[in-house]
Amino acid sequence: MQALAVLVEKPQHLALRRLELVSPGLEDVVVATEWSGISTGTERLLWSGRMPPFPGMGYPLVPGYESVGRVVEAGVDSGHVVGARVFVPGSRGFRDARGLFGGASSHLVVPGAKAVAIPEHLGQAGVLLALAATARHALANAALPDLIIGHGVLGRMLARIAVAQGGAPVVWETNPLRATGAEGYAVVAPEADSRKDYRAIYDVSGDAALVDTLIGRLGPQGELVLAGFYDQPISFAFPPAFMRETRLRIAAEWKPADLDAVQAMLAEGRLSLDGLITHSAPANDATDAYRTAFGDPLCLKMILDWRACS
Repeated sequence: MQALAVLVEKPQHLALRRLELVSPGLEDVVVATEWSGISTGTERLLWSGRMPPFPGMGYPLVPGYESVGRVVEAGVDSGHVVGARVFVPGSRGFRDARGLFGGASSHLVVPGAKAVAIPEHLGQAGVLLALAATARHALANAALPDLIIGHGVLGRMLARIAVAQGGAPVVWETNPLRATGAEGYAVVAPEADSRKDYRAIYDVSGDAALVDTLIGRLGPQGELVLAGFYDQPISFAFPPAFMRETRLRIAAEWKPADLDAVQAMLAEGRLSLDGLITHSAPANDATDAYRTAFGDPLCLKMILDWRACS
């Protein structure tokens, strides 16, 4: 079985290639992808070659961990039925490419346990479930953010979940083109905010150079949560952090319980995914789509449409 997939052959070299898929087993499903999302965080690092080393990292690789599609084959022990719409957070099912992420492909072979059934009406918005679960995981039953750094798609998702849980965060955004679209929270330029007593600051910018600035905006025993992905070492001046007794927490990848929680919030109407997908392109135009996703400040989330691919 073959699939048409986005392949990062080496840093800054991206192409569409036909790849051989592994044979599905009794616990696996084969998914015909309808849509996949492009991450401007991890996928930009993979494309640029700046992704820090991880077990299983290397090139060539298939990027992507935000895919929605239909089950077209279901092993008897997979727990799924043919025709179901599912969310797939990536795949390792390629013979000749690394699948550390592996979701940007016309077809995916994955264990049934990794494919999550989603409501039909969710449609292409289902690609946002990974980001929603990431935002929910960052909260970790801790203090809600009263300052969020960055009003990209992850920052907006984090703000929406905070508002749904009774919070009223402020969001810093340096690009005026991204300052719109707030619902229930305020978006301001950093220089317009003089406050220095925040209890919980959540940084989704991925900018390691901001840590000292953010520590300086915390109140006593405040917490700084690093919820972005950082390709540079994290360092900070100790005395200001010492005087505040600053707590530093790192939020890693989401867990199944986070995905369950955001699905429940969506079903109850407490969370909306509207307005976050701003761009869509046929998968055959993937090269241009990635360029737009990485370079256009008006692009919050670009998705690839695989429905015309075979």
